[in-house]
Amino acid sequence: PAVKDVNVLLERERTEGSSSSPSRDDDSTLQNPGTNSSILDENTKSDSGLPEVSADATGAIHLKRKALQLDYTPTSLEKVAPLTDWLIIRPLQGRSKSSGLCFGDGKSRIDYILVYRKSSSQSEKREVFERNIRAEGLHMEKEASLTNSDVIFLKVHAPWDVLCRYAELMNIRMPFRRKIFYMHRRHKFMSRRKRINKFRGWLPRKPMKFDNDRLPDLEENESFTAPFSRSRIHHFIIHNKDTFFNNATRSRIVHHILQRVKYEEGKNKMGLNRLLSNNSYEAAFPLHEGSYHSKNPIRTHGAENHRHLLYECWAWWGVWYKYQPLDLIRSLYFGEKIGLYFAWLGWYTGMLFPAALVGLLVFLYGIFTLEHCQVSKEICQSTEVIMCPICDQYCPYLRLSDSCIYAKVTHLFDNGATVFFAVFMAVWATVFLEFWKRRRAVLAYDWDLIDWEEEEDEIRPQFEAKYSKKERMNPISGKPEPYQAFTDKYSRLIVSASGIFFMILVVIAAVFGIVIYRVITVSTFAAFGWALIRNNSQVATTGTAVCINFCIIMLLNLYEKVALLLTNLEQPRTESEWENSFTLKMFLFQFVNLNSSTFYIAFFLGRFTGRPGAYLRLINRWKLEECHPSGCLIDLCMQMGIIMVLKQTWNNFMELGYPLIQNWWTRRKLRREHGRNAKAGFPQWERDYNLQPMNAYGLFDEYLEMILQFGFTTIFVAAFPLAPLLALLNNIIEIRLDAYKFVTQWRRPLPSQAKDIGIWYGILEGIGILSVITNAFVIAVTSDFIPRLVYAYKYGPCAGQGRAGQGCMMGYVNASLSVFRVADFERTSEYRDYREPPDSAEPYSYTLQFWHVLAARLAFIIVFEHMVFAIKTLIAYLIPDLPKDLRDRMRREKYLIQEMMYEAELERLQKEKNEKKKKTDRTHHKEWP
Repeated sequence: PAVKDVNVLLERERTEGSSSSPSRDDDSTLQNPGTNSSILDENTKSDSGLPEVSADATGAIHLKRKALQLDYTPTSLEKVAPLTDWLIIRPLQGRSKSSGLCFGDGKSRIDYILVYRKSSSQSEKREVFERNIRAEGLHMEKEASLTNSDVIFLKVHAPWDVLCRYAELMNIRMPFRRKIFYMHRRHKFMSRRKRINKFRGWLPRKPMKFDNDRLPDLEENESFTAPFSRSRIHHFIIHNKDTFFNNATRSRIVHHILQRVKYEEGKNKMGLNRLLSNNSYEAAFPLHEGSYHSKNPIRTHGAENHRHLLYECWAWWGVWYKYQPLDLIRSLYFGEKIGLYFAWLGWYTGMLFPAALVGLLVFLYGIFTLEHCQVSKEICQSTEVIMCPICDQYCPYLRLSDSCIYAKVTHLFDNGATVFFAVFMAVWATVFLEFWKRRRAVLAYDWDLIDWEEEEDEIRPQFEAKYSKKERMNPISGKPEPYQAFTDKYSRLIVSASGIFFMILVVIAAVFGIVIYRVITVSTFAAFGWALIRNNSQVATTGTAVCINFCIIMLLNLYEKVALLLTNLEQPRTESEWENSFTLKMFLFQFVNLNSSTFYIAFFLGRFTGRPGAYLRLINRWKLEECHPSGCLIDLCMQMGIIMVLKQTWNNFMELGYPLIQNWWTRRKLRREHGRNAKAGFPQWERDYNLQPMNAYGLFDEYLEMILQFGFTTIFVAAFPLAPLLALLNNIIEIRLDAYKFVTQWRRPLPSQAKDIGIWYGILEGIGILSVITNAFVIAVTSDFIPRLVYAYKYGPCAGQGRAGQGCMMGYVNASLSVFRVADFERTSEYRDYREPPDSAEPYSYTLQFWHVLAARLAFIIVFEHMVFAIKTLIAYLIPDLPKDLRDRMRREKYLIQEMMYEAELERLQKEKNEKKKKTDRTHHKEWP
């Protein structure tokens, strides 16, 4: 019967070795994108042979293939193609059924998409590359974009035999037998579960877990796995060849092939990444599995696809309190590397709950003990104590009682529980890292990554081009490779380190600019016309300085280009070396940029100002800024709170806002050019191409944001106990925000394997060590904890009694002040310091109490650091990296796999022996009638 709605697909069959060939990319045969025309690779029709093509006098084309006969009269072609061209006719109905996830035949699944432009000048490289792709056994199909005729989509499909061959080469582990659990382990777990259920019967049933009717139970399908082998293919659980390799595995195999296909004659002229870098191809990505929306609810109709399932059970904001479906994220869609990131983020967020709770309790302790704080009472009652002005000209003399509010606010953060919280957070950081190692080990076992070893990275093209003239033998591969001389390597490292040091000096210069701003602005605000600003000039100065500092931090984020320049200058040999070097530089730049002003406030503000009558001045003009009469801790708290809140808010806005705005603008252009409902008719590759690509550095930005937050949460946490709570609230949003971005706003990233979080773990350990040191200095230097302790035990009413309650702090404020005589005024003014009065034998020299406090500060730093480091080391030693039950399960699984392999091999040999015996019996029966 005649078929009216068909697509005409042309491909010129070129003979090998022909000197004259038409257009190299075969783009000349593509029709207007409005006709939905495309090009099929010859591999898609090799299964049943080439069709027979003939044309009659009327111009009708007859195509015969076995029992199939289609008649079609061309209307869009003025001339029938010569008989040397093959004409493939495909019904449109077949394409609509495929929903953009399959080839035109509706059966061959699209495993990878390559995108290029016809106007690109790299057609020769693409032709060689695609010819070699065909030689590897991959099937291809080309199709023009519906929105831009210059854009061509190359769809790649891996058939069964190719998947099996490369799965064996890549040692991909596949299901071997159903898992057998310990009976006593299950019984123990069930009995423990029954006891727990008695005490939580009044609670909602598993509020943080998904219902079984919404989320498939992957545990029922848990199987032992083994490296795939074609010779033992009968050992593996293969119910359906189309679903044996899931979509993530198929895409990974195709990408592995594309990375090893040559595009030009030469030793290392191969790989898709090089073609993407030289603009031969514009984009390369696996397809999303359809839409993430559905008209029908998932509870009643189930999920439309894995993308829809992940959106409903993970990326939707309504499930913010649910556990993440990590097995679905990893196994069905994004692969182990992205799965590990979300597993780490979820573990970090879960570990923040106890830290946030203890920090909140410390803050509440400060609130409840505020009325009983002797220090704040004395400050509020000191109406007759006159303090020196904080600036030279416009600042008036202040009464100490004017600092009453600030003294009370300081007590909320600087109280008796501060030291305990600092020790707790140092131990918390160690416990977090140690238990993450255990959690990672469990995930590596469940995800079959225990025995996985990362392949040796390919040499970077830039390294090869730079050092191709000098080669030496690789001790691992035994092949010659480019070699970088020792002197060249370390001279480049020295230059790179100098560049890092220079950029750190730039940050310090920016901090110095903030210091000058603070010094000048205090006088300006002190002469301000608005009484609220004039009376709180120091707080206004601190607040505006923090906001300006935040703007400078955001402007100095241009460090990325400097880090790229320095990393490329080093000429790393492999991609992993390049990534580690770039990561370390970016972390150092961002860390110094974000925390330099915080270090200044914590350890330098008010420490080197001198004394009244002998102030240290900036450029012999401006007096350096002093701390508030209630202490410097309030400035540090404001710095931490404002920077942390603004930074996290800005990051969340940019992470979600930028791709949302970009995708909205793309949809708006498509609606304007092709109608309101144009996108609904686009195939899946067209929709994915219009999404935003994943960051060029992969998960770098996501990890960097969280690592910097971890630094804020631990390094100065003694000064800001609410930091873990703010981090917890941000991370609850961050998990769903990242999930929404991955599922809906970005193209599907390539599923890749990884067994840990890489260099980030070492950075986390470094931050944990730094946090112990900084918190010790914050408590000893910035806080008033040590001066109060010295006063209570040595100079207060309870001196020599061995106790230090609130009653022992009477008179502390007066003991912490020094007297200064002002010759031009009748009154004397006071300032915070431990100095002799003006009528003593040595005026304004340090008192004995100053040296006692200094000795106590140093002793506290030494004792605190040694004690906390000892606790951290002991905890790290007591917590094994591998749980005992996991070690037993691994040994048990290894034993069972060996037994099952042995039994399966015996079964196969017995079966072959029986078949051979039957065949022999039948032969003898024919010989002896």
